Amino acid sequence: MTRSAEEVGAGLAPVRAPRPIRAGERIHVVGVAGAGASGAALLAVHAGGEVSGCDPGAPSPYTAALEAMGVTVDSVHAAGHVGPADHPLVDRIAVTKALTAVDPDHPELMAARAAGLPVEAWQQLVADAAATQGGLLVAVAGTHGKSTSTGWLLHLLARAGAEPAGFVGALLPGELCGGIPSTALWGRGPFVVEADEYAGNFDPYRPQVAVLLNVEWDHPDVFADEPAVRAAFLGWLRAPGSAGRTLVANVGDAGVARLLGELAGWEGRIVRVALDAPEGAAEVAGRVAGEGIVIEGLGAPIVVERLALPGLHNAANALCVAAAAALAGASAGAIAEGLASFPGVGRRLERKGEPAGVLVLDDYAHHPTAISAVIATLRRQWPGRRVWAVCEPLTFHRTAALADALAVALAAADRVTVAPIHAGRDPDRTIASAAAVAEAVDRLGTPATAPATAEETADEVADAVRSGDLVIVMGGGRADRIADRIVDRLTARAGG
Repeated sequence: MTRSAEEVGAGLAPVRAPRPIRAGERIHVVGVAGAGASGAALLAVHAGGEVSGCDPGAPSPYTAALEAMGVTVDSVHAAGHVGPADHPLVDRIAVTKALTAVDPDHPELMAARAAGLPVEAWQQLVADAAATQGGLLVAVAGTHGKSTSTGWLLHLLARAGAEPAGFVGALLPGELCGGIPSTALWGRGPFVVEADEYAGNFDPYRPQVAVLLNVEWDHPDVFADEPAVRAAFLGWLRAPGSAGRTLVANVGDAGVARLLGELAGWEGRIVRVALDAPEGAAEVAGRVAGEGIVIEGLGAPIVVERLALPGLHNAANALCVAAAAALAGASAGAIAEGLASFPGVGRRLERKGEPAGVLVLDDYAHHPTAISAVIATLRRQWPGRRVWAVCEPLTFHRTAALADALAVALAAADRVTVAPIHAGRDPDRTIASAAAVAEAVDRLGTPATAPATAEETADEVADAVRSGDLVIVMGGGRADRIADRIVDRLTARAGG
């Protein structure tokens, strides 16, 4: 059963046109320890707001940057953060939909409504920060690769001499953010945001340049099928102001190609890009050459001998980044250098260590397509290694709806361990199980197990792997902690 965007964001004020944040505007962010909400809070501070936040998940990998900016983060929710209805302590509330999806009548949100304060998704806060900054707004959208591509574009623009600002749903390198890894950075422009389609999350963004990497069925709790996903993208692209918008579209992706067929009458400009496209099919064409890429259509051919990130999926991402960077004013030389030097964002093939001769990597992949791409990349990068896939499925609805494809994707590994499903914002925990996923993988011929806890998952893998193995931990919940625990156990085993 699917839910509408209105049901997921129950109690939130309607999406509105972005407006600048007022100097001294008092803003409280509920769920501030998350990747997205923390970035929104940081951008609001840079834009001149007085920001506080709360999250029972604090501390998190995202809160160090908040503390460095002077943002008070309370580890409990409390109506007292809002203050009395007749004399509130804040001017507005920003909240993650992970809370409204499961508890729209949360006391803190109820207190805000009683005080007549606007309660909005944190994405509205990001859009307002962009309006305050006032530069060219570039929004990177798609089912897969948004965080990597947004971070890549920010890195490229910074290396090109611009002073970009923006938000990414993953940790950016500290050298890009001014010292401490975070999900946001501030500068004079352009402003680049990761634009997520889930339940209308990208609706507050009104970019001059939109980038569409790919379109596939995901988020089955809000989208019944791929046409529903395309409808969400189409609605966003056709929002007010679209007449002056430029869309960078990866027509090498079948879902994007289908979407463009439904975009008839759109008044914006479309820049088609694709890898290995037939002549004339794309204005910007890319050709993979060894570990690099050759890009044509942005002036003289751009030759990158070695892309910073491996995999055909990242070659397609790089092509989209290059086209967007050119629209933002980057030179061909800057594009080539930026594509070759990007260190990546957190939890995307992130190397955690190689204790006892076992290479441990961490990745956010949780959709079958992303999992397949990651495992295929590992096979090419580290041929001959036994690949041990540790998967923490993300949300019960996604696991149930994509169960068969998930099993096929995981079965491409040599060994599979399935951690308990991370519920996230998904309230129905009865429709899928980690054990069922493991059984499906096992039936396909790849040995698979499903330990009872995340801790047992890490311990089982650490005890079973041997020198020369490669462990890839994938998922969107506690997967990074599973990876860390595996490294710790292996380090202790090696006497380190």
